[in-house]
Amino acid sequence: MTERIVLAYSGGLDTSVAIGWIGEATGAEVIAVAVDVGQGGESLETIRQRALGCGAVEAYVADASDEFANEYCVPTLKANALYQGHYPLVSAISRPVIVKHLVKAAREFGATTVAHGCTGKGNDQVRFEVGIQTLGPDLKCIAPVRDLALTRDKAIAFAEEKGLPIETTKKNPYSIDQNVWGRAVETGYLEDIWNAPTKDIYDYTAAPEFPPAPDEVTISFEAGVPVAIDGVKVTPLQAIRELNRRAGAQGVGRIDVVEDRLVGIKSREIYEAPGAMALITAHKHLEDITIEREQARFKATVGQRWAELVYDGQWFSPLKRSLDAFIEDTQKYVSGDIRMVLHGGQAIVNGRRSETSLYDFDLATYDTGDTFDQSMARGFIELWGMSAKVASGRDIRVAGK
Repeated sequence: MTERIVLAYSGGLDTSVAIGWIGEATGAEVIAVAVDVGQGGESLETIRQRALGCGAVEAYVADASDEFANEYCVPTLKANALYQGHYPLVSAISRPVIVKHLVKAAREFGATTVAHGCTGKGNDQVRFEVGIQTLGPDLKCIAPVRDLALTRDKAIAFAEEKGLPIETTKKNPYSIDQNVWGRAVETGYLEDIWNAPTKDIYDYTAAPEFPPAPDEVTISFEAGVPVAIDGVKVTPLQAIRELNRRAGAQGVGRIDVVEDRLVGIKSREIYEAPGAMALITAHKHLEDITIEREQARFKATVGQRWAELVYDGQWFSPLKRSLDAFIEDTQKYVSGDIRMVLHGGQAIVNGRRSETSLYDFDLATYDTGDTFDQSMARGFIELWGMSAKVASGRDIRVAGK
């Protein structure tokens, strides 16, 4: 029986050429796997037909947009996950769901190897291969660009020679990856980190310098999950899409950062994540009134470590599962409404309410009706500063000898 290889297929030039390239290099049959994670663009059927036209013996296509929103974006939101304080893990969280379907297709079609289009320089090769090792430890992995010398110029020449049904225009100056959680742009002109991004880079967001009128929105959460916008019930996918539209129109969610890649190099990245950044902002403000102080402080540390694990391709790791359990426990009372104004590139919270809030008006007020017993403060301060006071006394005593 001829060996079969499953290929993560985007429908673009590189992965379309990879179908025939892999076949010629290995003698194997190629099954193309396309997964919709809300990236927009062509229909899955169009992509399926192109894969078959480029020589795939089978084409597995999956609409995983709701799955991606519910099982990958929502946990990221609950963690308030921003890698190095900036990046909402746009590409990092899409790889595990794609891996899941690659392994599923490999089982369905009897493949022994999984192929992906990553280079040897980036993070995604790690995310794909570590995920595949975890979910399908018997499967092998190859990367045509990294392992089979498939360069961009060779891809164009191969496509023209074989008459493949794809455009073979000159290389786009940027490398772009997108899904419903956001959009990532890198390489080309951006590799000089002094260069400011040009207007053509952006697609999910309008220029914030000339915004439309302020847009006030109320986002409702239940146990950390967005369930309504302006009182209208939504699924997580609908919430992300609606805020992509409304926050994107205001230029919210533009991120320009030099980040530390897993492979040890620094990389300049431009991200657009209007819906993700608006939701994370709202969610964090709701947590501020519903999560106890010490729990909130520790959760910030957990969220940072969670983001690092996911960025580093450890979605399926034991530690990530353990952190998930902690984060999920913190969301029990994260229910209520957040009102925010979207305008000029910012999402500013100006109202919050919750039946599970820890904010006590009678304790917080400075007006008549204040129930806080101020006489307790003096003794509290004495005890709170006791250890520092004793240590300071020791320092003075020792210094005087």
